[in-house]
Amino acid sequence: MSKETQEKQGVKPGDPMRPVQPKPQIGLALGSGMARGFAHIGALRALARHNIHPTIIAGTSIGALVGGCYLAGKFKEFEDWAQSLNRRRIFSYLDFRVRSAGMIGGARLTDVLKEYFGDMVIEDLPYPFVAIAADIVTGHEVWLRKGNFIDAMRASFALPGIFPPVEINNRRLVDGALVNPVPVSPCQALGARVTIAIDLNADMIGKSAKPGQTYQTIVGFDVFNDKDVSPEDQKTFFSGTLTKKMFRREADNPSLFGVMISSLNIIQDRLTRSRLAGDPPDVHIKPRIGHIGPLEFERSKEMIEEGEAAVERAMPEIRAAMEILLPPAMQQQGDDPGSR
Repeated sequence: MSKETQEKQGVKPGDPMRPVQPKPQIGLALGSGMARGFAHIGALRALARHNIHPTIIAGTSIGALVGGCYLAGKFKEFEDWAQSLNRRRIFSYLDFRVRSAGMIGGARLTDVLKEYFGDMVIEDLPYPFVAIAADIVTGHEVWLRKGNFIDAMRASFALPGIFPPVEINNRRLVDGALVNPVPVSPCQALGARVTIAIDLNADMIGKSAKPGQTYQTIVGFDVFNDKDVSPEDQKTFFSGTLTKKMFRREADNPSLFGVMISSLNIIQDRLTRSRLAGDPPDVHIKPRIGHIGPLEFERSKEMIEEGEAAVERAMPEIRAAMEILLPPAMQQQGDDPGSR
């Protein structure tokens, strides 16, 4: 056994050679969904409570962010940050740009990430991690498995038109939701014996129109409605004509931004169904969060609780899958990176 292998398996040089209990190959596919991604926090919490700790994580968009924080040992900090969000604080992170590849520059969000992760690289993580992105030129699905950790997460959530593409290895990358909204295939390709998928876009009932409206309030609130957003906070969106055109709407019609996001949700839903038909997970979990708008980040507590509840509802199926698909030598669970 090489020194490198010994270190990876926790055998210190000079220790007697001994069998090392293999880690259970449990893959977790964390889907895209903007603010709804906070349900992933609750899902991971519930899995940990049942002593189930994924050893392979693939994430798309917000799923990459949550999964990355979990493996990096910053899960508690991320949850605390999520729970601290209110609408005004969210708006403070929006650095609007004109004549740019994205409406939001993303520099303020990047600064927040740097506070927690610095120059971390993906190779520093204890278990395999894949952030899914899309090449905006070729349309290829890109699996980011090495290199700068923050860049990988930024590329995975670079929603076209909202955030600018992220250049990595001479490729301009955007949100992976365009190609693989619930990334089961990377987990299976990396050797997962059991794959659990968290799908944030499957709650079609919750996405139904609110009473008295002919369409859903796409973001969960109307930017230029004093009942939803205070006049003071609305000033954030008055940086230029573009933002007014993007968010302002007529009484009985959605805004331009609402049409964009609604269209993306349709694409994600149809693409997810197609991808999961070809690469089905062993357990498919669907939190009931369709009624929450994709920009309602301040409703983190509600989403975390539903993420936990969704896992609890699926626990009999998860236990059955593990009992059948994991070899006896792998029945003992691995450690929990989120608790570090």
